[in-house]
Amino acid sequence: MKASLMHRTALTGGLVLAVCAALLGPAGPSQASQGQNGDSGEDQGARLSLGATDLPEKRTVSALAPGVTLTKISRGAADSSLFWTAEVAIPSDSPDPDAPASALSSQTGAQHIADKLRAAGVDARVEHVQSPQLADAGGDLGYRVRAGHLAAQADGDALVARIKAAGLASSMIYTGWDGDTGTKTRGPWNLEVITIDPEKYRGQLAGSFGPDLEKRETTSQLASDAHAIAAVNAGFFVFDPKAGAEGDPAGAGVYGGKTLSEPVADRPALVVDGAKNSTSVQRLTWAGSLSSSVPGELALDGIDRVPGLIRNCGGANGLPTPFALQDLTCTNANELVAFTPEFGPSTPSGPGLEVTVDSRNTVTSIAESRGAAVPPGGHTIQATGNDVARLRALAPVGATLKIGTGLLGQDGRALHPNRATSVVNGGPVLVKDGQEDVTARRDGMVHPNDGNSFYYGWVHKRNPRTFAGTDAQGKTMLVAADGRSTASLGLSLKEEADVAQSLGMVQAINLDGGGSTTAVAGGKVLNSPSGGTERAIGDALLVLPARRDGQGNAEK
Repeated sequence: MKASLMHRTALTGGLVLAVCAALLGPAGPSQASQGQNGDSGEDQGARLSLGATDLPEKRTVSALAPGVTLTKISRGAADSSLFWTAEVAIPSDSPDPDAPASALSSQTGAQHIADKLRAAGVDARVEHVQSPQLADAGGDLGYRVRAGHLAAQADGDALVARIKAAGLASSMIYTGWDGDTGTKTRGPWNLEVITIDPEKYRGQLAGSFGPDLEKRETTSQLASDAHAIAAVNAGFFVFDPKAGAEGDPAGAGVYGGKTLSEPVADRPALVVDGAKNSTSVQRLTWAGSLSSSVPGELALDGIDRVPGLIRNCGGANGLPTPFALQDLTCTNANELVAFTPEFGPSTPSGPGLEVTVDSRNTVTSIAESRGAAVPPGGHTIQATGNDVARLRALAPVGATLKIGTGLLGQDGRALHPNRATSVVNGGPVLVKDGQEDVTARRDGMVHPNDGNSFYYGWVHKRNPRTFAGTDAQGKTMLVAADGRSTASLGLSLKEEADVAQSLGMVQAINLDGGGSTTAVAGGKVLNSPSGGTERAIGDALLVLPARRDGQGNAEK
């Protein structure tokens, strides 16, 4: 718990999250409502590039603190052309009996399923799915099979049962969640935008994970514990204990200047300079190492995660691939992983070797199995497989063992975090140098040999999204867009990039979304999480209040 207290102390330097909510008429100028502090707020620029061009758009801006605004944006209205329909899971034509069904197929395969359903009395249809072109993905995804044109989700129960009786699985979906309707869609959409002006804000923007890295907390709990002005959920994390330590960041993580999670391949991350309250989107890579007085040096595979399990893949020797693959877990039987006190009360247990290193970098003990408490200010190193013998030779009791947790920037130079540095993982890139640059394939959202099924659901379809970026003036915007409901449709990745650019962002990155998407201000959850209740997540971006000196003046 000492680690968590130190972590929270580092955060209390202050942080600002501006959630903007502004009211615009269909074609008129923005109108700003009176803010909490009597300020009128600020115009968020051009209207959103989202759906039909003639949609009404309302924005309400309120001031959360000097230099921090919250803008609530609602765009469009209920669209009578949208309806509920059953989407059929198309069985695989692979000879592998365990091959999963897919939402998409070839035209011939989809037509075969539709014919089978029609023979069973279900009026099925085949639809061609074409996705907007991104920087490195998109285009023709394949064909889907659907049935029904219903006013309410519950009306589809009998239809789903009939499809099941024909030997096929299906689920009810709302056509407003399709990402291929583009500018035809009339909404509605609801977004929360938190804007931080580094010229006026005297708190600190920072990442936080709570008491222990391995445990999950809600965004509102993290905000409350740190007395934050506002907050949004941040990076991807381990959700299933089978994929690692639940709550562990699934990508780069730096908190209070301390590196606690390694990057996934070279996926992008949001780098926060809390001293200047500036942010940047950077592709970081891992350069972890162990160096001993024995002498000798070994590459360090990771930090503060279960050895052998690499969430979102991207490990140098991970199987089946060293490249990033979103929401998949790669494996590596031979790993060296370091642990810090921030991980939790005890490191993961299991076979292997664990070396304990004190705060002076001296090896104090060697255990023949894994699972131990990390000493204050020290580390432990776990080894599995072939790396057990290598670590044993490198780190005898009494040796000096230095742990390098280096991150390299996209220019190949080492990143030098200080106590005001935070890094949260994300991906893909949305906007780079003022232009849309959605790198879905590079960042692992295109899964090989799955018939575009993952891409269809994760990239192409509308979902709740959280994203962040900066404008040309250096202001940071943190955005939460609701989705998976008829009251707010969500965004495809292409629409997310469109919205980021129309908000004025010149660089932007996608963060964890779906049921994780949450925005908090004033101690309350601002949006409507898609799961019905707020999800516990891995880390969050907090806007902390300014510290005060003895005269009550804000410190920087």
